Amino acid sequence: MARIPDSPQPDTHQPHGIVGLVLDVQIVMSKDHNPIDPILFAERADAIADAARDLAAFGWTPATSSNFSMRLNDDLAAITISGRDKGRLGRDDIMTVDMEGLPVGTEARPSAETALHTQIYRRYPNANAVLHTHSRTQSVASRLFAENGVVRLEGWELQKAIAGYTTHESVLDIPVFPNTQHMPELVAQVDAWIDSGKPLYAYLINGHGIYTWGRDMPETRRHLEALEFLLGCELDLRRLSP
Repeated sequence: MARIPDSPQPDTHQPHGIVGLVLDVQIVMSKDHNPIDPILFAERADAIADAARDLAAFGWTPATSSNFSMRLNDDLAAITISGRDKGRLGRDDIMTVDMEGLPVGTEARPSAETALHTQIYRRYPNANAVLHTHSRTQSVASRLFAENGVVRLEGWELQKAIAGYTTHESVLDIPVFPNTQHMPELVAQVDAWIDSGKPLYAYLINGHGIYTWGRDMPETRRHLEALEFLLGCELDLRRLSP
């Protein structure tokens, strides 16, 4: 099974100067993009909504937090509209953005963290779904391991749930990035990790939550559930150690 991070693409993306304003102040709609396939959009929107309802039932999306997306093509992605209850999503709660995070064909507002989704699609061409959640386990682990800057997972059988891992005798590093409301700063930190040549399958944001991705929604959900379990195991070890 090929690992998603094996061949990340260099990020030659040069955002327009207005992008920093788009997420905080105003909505600027993208004008130039490939046509949206309505059937594909409906399929991806349903997959996002189905995943969101399940993850909300787990208690991983409190207070309308979290955001989910799927790639539509090289230029576009479907993503949850900001502020919607993730346990009650339908197609009307999903919108289209371009790879700069600009809305396409709608005046709806995407998540302030849209840039983190589009970054993954730009850097990993075979990534087709991104999930970001705020479970208690993820949030606590992000604070506990923030000083180290990484959660090192090794020796766990469930590491094999991550694409490309075939044995517990492996090391899986999950970086923990400092939280910031300035998305270009966080995007730059993620880019720096990728550009250093270190594998990246997921990352935590301090006091925030987790991002992970995969080739399709089932693989991405598997990654998320496995990482939730593994982080919980690491927290239990810390709690039980003398």
